Amino acid sequence: MTGGPGAAAGRTTDRGLPGVRERGVRRGLAAGLGTFAVIEVVVGLVLAVVVGWSFDTALDSFFVTNGLMGLTFAVCGAVIAWHRPSNPIGWLFVADGIGHATTAVGAPLLQALYDGSAPVELQRLVATVIMWSWPWSIALFLPLALLLFPDGRLVSPRWRWVAIAIVVTAPLFAVEMGGDAEPLFDGGPRGYLLLPSYDSLQPLWTATEIRGLLVYGLAIASLIVRYRRAPETGRRQLLWLLLATIVMLAFMIPWALVTGTPIFVLLAIPLIPVAVAVAIVRQQLLDIRLVVSRALTWALLSLVAVGAYVALVALTDSFISSRFGRSAFVTVLVALLIAPVLPRLQRMVDRAMYGDRRDPARVVTLIGEELAAGATGGMPGVVAAIRSALRLPYAAIITSPSQSILASSGLPSTVVAVELSYGGTTVGSLLVGLRPGESALSTADRNVLNLLAVPLAVAVHATQLSADLQASRENLVAAREEERRRLRRDLHDGLGPTLTGVAFTADAAANLIPVDAERASELLSTLRTDTRTAIADVRRLVDDLRPRALDELGLVEALRQRADQLSWRADGASVSVNVSADALPALPAAVEVAAYRIATEALTNVVRHSRATTAVLSVRYTTCLEVEITDNGSPTSPWLPGVGLTAMRERTSELGGHLVAGPTPTGGLVKATFPTVATPTAPTAVTQ
Repeated sequence: MTGGPGAAAGRTTDRGLPGVRERGVRRGLAAGLGTFAVIEVVVGLVLAVVVGWSFDTALDSFFVTNGLMGLTFAVCGAVIAWHRPSNPIGWLFVADGIGHATTAVGAPLLQALYDGSAPVELQRLVATVIMWSWPWSIALFLPLALLLFPDGRLVSPRWRWVAIAIVVTAPLFAVEMGGDAEPLFDGGPRGYLLLPSYDSLQPLWTATEIRGLLVYGLAIASLIVRYRRAPETGRRQLLWLLLATIVMLAFMIPWALVTGTPIFVLLAIPLIPVAVAVAIVRQQLLDIRLVVSRALTWALLSLVAVGAYVALVALTDSFISSRFGRSAFVTVLVALLIAPVLPRLQRMVDRAMYGDRRDPARVVTLIGEELAAGATGGMPGVVAAIRSALRLPYAAIITSPSQSILASSGLPSTVVAVELSYGGTTVGSLLVGLRPGESALSTADRNVLNLLAVPLAVAVHATQLSADLQASRENLVAAREEERRRLRRDLHDGLGPTLTGVAFTADAAANLIPVDAERASELLSTLRTDTRTAIADVRRLVDDLRPRALDELGLVEALRQRADQLSWRADGASVSVNVSADALPALPAAVEVAAYRIATEALTNVVRHSRATTAVLSVRYTTCLEVEITDNGSPTSPWLPGVGLTAMRERTSELGGHLVAGPTPTGGLVKATFPTVATPTAPTAVTQ
């Protein structure tokens, strides 16, 4: 065995070279064919100058239109084939361009041969090439390209028969155009391949025209199907072709409806290859939606103008033209009719492309209806409504500071955040995706989103409160179950065995009294000790549930008692603790326990951890209950949250209060504030 890793790598590289070489060959072929079409048009232009054609003559002979279509289709096809060699659309466009370019160069060439008295056979050959070149572009290459747009594949396997039918029936149009071709100019030669019985085949030519309508109708139908199925990128590409079609139709409709429309309107057809090339190679060049919106508006306006012109000409031809002059009168009247129509058309098209962004009240109403479904349940509907109302590719709401997604709709691409603030605090953000081609939000979009930010901020705040409430409920349930577990453990492991021992000892003493009084006396002494232990355990359990001093003395006196007990450190040094308290109303039990526990924990920390010699415990009640503990210990760095400090914060938060704890320039400070907590008095019902 020979070779190794290096040899294997070399073989892999060799296998990769044909793909690179093939791509280079395809690019070279695309560039060569595109250049060939350009040379044909340039040669045709030179020949047109040599034979002395004026611009009108060149236009009437279709040299200008064929030449421009040859250039655009060939160059755009070469660009597509260069960047996407595997996409057949580029090659179809190149072939389309060569067909038009060949016809374009052939027209002045035939004129030059005729003027130079060239052999008739050569003239007829050139005439044949002219008439048989361009029909393939119209009947075969262009409809196939539209059918395969934009990725070079059919929309589904079912459309394969449509492609086959286009290929099979394309020769019919070529035969129709070349089989009985008229001379390009008076006295000019006719081509070969003429059909002697051309006129007798008129039903076939009618069917061929119908075939052309069906072919392009099916191509448009496939584009519609693609648009419905395509993701955002595919739709953006299809909009480029839609734009070109709109502009082309705006020029071609007068050609079909108004007699005498100049030939140069056919120059709109080259917009098709340009739009297709941009859609495939550079679809993000600009905001295609905005361009389509304006183009569609003017296309609709053109339809209205043409229709109004035709109708008014028919109505005024008999009795107005003789007095006022038909053209001037009709032109002024059509202008007056169109003036109020344009804004309405623009609003209609803008709504189709951008939704209701110019009607903020409608957007706010839609969002309000979704919010009415519930702060939590309605959020998915809210973002979906925003996305639909403004025709956005993506919308989402995230919360702060967790940055979690509350609801989203669509696929994110380039997004812009709109801040949601409630009470001066940022509660979240509304993320919206930019439309294809946009680099930033427009002023109209920004205004609508800023208007929506107010109700959305309220909804997000309500959602967070609901989530916090649910979390609090879960914490309360968990704390209750933990407390029950602790009580069960203490009763089972501590008080239970003690009481069981008391019972056994009592039974033993009762049995020994008649036979061994001394032993019975010892057992009774043990019984007294065990009973006191059980009583102590019960008191401990009761005190853990609620300090006994609160029920016996009240909050203020219980705090005074506790302050006296904490007046000495373990090393024997004394700490002077002063208690300052106002008269308190009846307080809920939970608040009394929280205030007592926090004050006790704070005083314990003063005695254990600070070097203070004095401490002050203040209890005040105005509209809320305040418990404040200060000491004269030396200022230290910020306090690290331990078990005691965390417990104080949790007790305060559970009752909706606020805790401040930490060092100050004069010593330590712990201040707990509880909201209005006085036990309310039920109103007296009045019976009538």
